[in-house]
Parts: sequence; structure tokens; C-alpha cells
Amino acid sequence: MSNETLIRCCAPTMACLKTGNMFNCAFDSRKQMTEELRQLNQRLSHKGLRILPLRWRDGKALLYLYRPKLLERDLRDPLSRKLLSECGYTGEDANVCLARLISRLRTEEDFPHEVGLFLGYPPADVDGFMHRKDECKLSGLWKVYDDIESAIRQFARCRRCTEVYLDCLSRGFSLEKLAVAR
Repeated sequence: MSNETLIRCCAPTMACLKTGNMFNCAFDSRKQMTEELRQLNQRLSHKGLRILPLRWRDGKALLYLYRPKLLERDLRDPLSRKLLSECGYTGEDANVCLARLISRLRTEEDFPHEVGLFLGYPPADVDGFMHRKDECKLSGLWKVYDDIESAIRQFARCRRCTEVYLDCLSRGFSLEKLAVAR
């Protein structure tokens, strides 16, 4: 996996603007994927980042770069707890919730709607997506059902962050230098 791929897909998480990002990446083998992710975790864990394979299909992995501390915070939100409970999640432990998400991704045909809670999307918007799909007010990085103005600002921050990070990468900055410690 190239550094450019990681930045294109995950700059807002690296900059601490989001809890996590998911993206697909091709690998020659599971062994190659495991080794690359192990090395990446060694390089970025001291910055509060972790990358996991959520699913493997046809030579591609669905990867999740995230900030465990932010995920713990996000999943403690009362509306997040309610939505997760509706989807069969038990308890508040982020690792247990992540294991349940991985299980759902690997065994169910449809993509779990609660995934937005693991990406730092506002719980009210995840709730809207799950229960009121036809009431979407705006579509951007996610579908917005609640606070349009806040979402527009966050979309712009994430877009600008990715542009700046790609520029910095092209000027020789390392992933370690670009990742914000938290």
C-alpha cells in the first residue's frame, strides 16, 4: 500500500479530524497484507493510530485506520449506544463493538448501516440513515439528516486536510511527520 493511498483515504483521521476511515486496498496475498499492516502499526501507534483489516475478499482488504481513544469516546454517546444496541451490539467496550462490526462485515451480504458510528459521523445522521433514508438533507462524505451547517464545515475541513496532506507528502513529509499525536 502506498503512502499516497493512505493519505488520500485517511488524511482526516491522521490529522485527528475524524475517528476513522475505511478503504479498500489490493494485496498480492494475505501474508503481504499482514506484514504491511504490522509495519504500519509499528510506525503510527505512538501517534494514537491503529489500522486493522476488517474483511478480505478476492485479493482486496477493507482496511480501517482509526483512533482508538476517539472511537471509545464516540461509542459512549447515548444515541450511539441505542443504535448499536438495535444492531445487536452489547456493552460499551470499543474493542467488543469493533469485533462485532468485523463479524457483521464478514458474514452479512449488506454493509452494516451503523458503520458511520465507527467513522466519526454524527450519531443523529447515522440514525437518520438507518431509520429515515428518504429525509436526507445533504450528501457529502456522509448523508446528513440533522445539522447541515456543521456537516458542510466538516466536509470542507476534511477536503482541505487531504489537499494539504497530499501536498506535504509530495514535498517529502513522512507518514510519521504527518500523523498528529493524540
